[in-house]
Amino acid sequence: MKLNFRTGFGFDVHAFVEGRKLIIGGVEIPFDKGLDGHSDADVLLHAICDAMLGALALGDIGLHFPNTEERWKDADSALLLKNVNELINTKGYEIGNLDCVLAMEKPKISPYVDQIRKRISKILNAGIEQISIKATTTEKLGFVGRTEGVVSFATVLLMEKDLNV
Repeated sequence: MKLNFRTGFGFDVHAFVEGRKLIIGGVEIPFDKGLDGHSDADVLLHAICDAMLGALALGDIGLHFPNTEERWKDADSALLLKNVNELINTKGYEIGNLDCVLAMEKPKISPYVDQIRKRISKILNAGIEQISIKATTTEKLGFVGRTEGVVSFATVLLMEKDLNV
């Protein structure tokens, strides 16, 4: 059965590490630590990639950008998201809306939310009103509460492109 819309859910987690820049949503955030990972470890963009891929049952970010491939070492996750968006477009779909949550104690993300939304809307060639980013803490509970890492969740609505436009 062919549907004219599809939904997807993405989840990612990365630990903080010394000696790396903190990149979230394609934006460098001032902080004394960055996130550990094969690419730039942009936890938010990774969750978005997984949500988009999942919506069309196209696997996950690890399938498309394996951490065993040197070409993805320290890669800008904006490039990964751009590639995923192009794949989604070739399948005849585009972003309807994106809703994301970041769970982290520090640093505070709220001052950067508008900048992150603009960056993601540019990567996805979507309107900023289609992109929602929310931030929360875990009330000092768990590894997030101990400022050991960051968790991100993303849901996406993909809509079939109107080919008559």
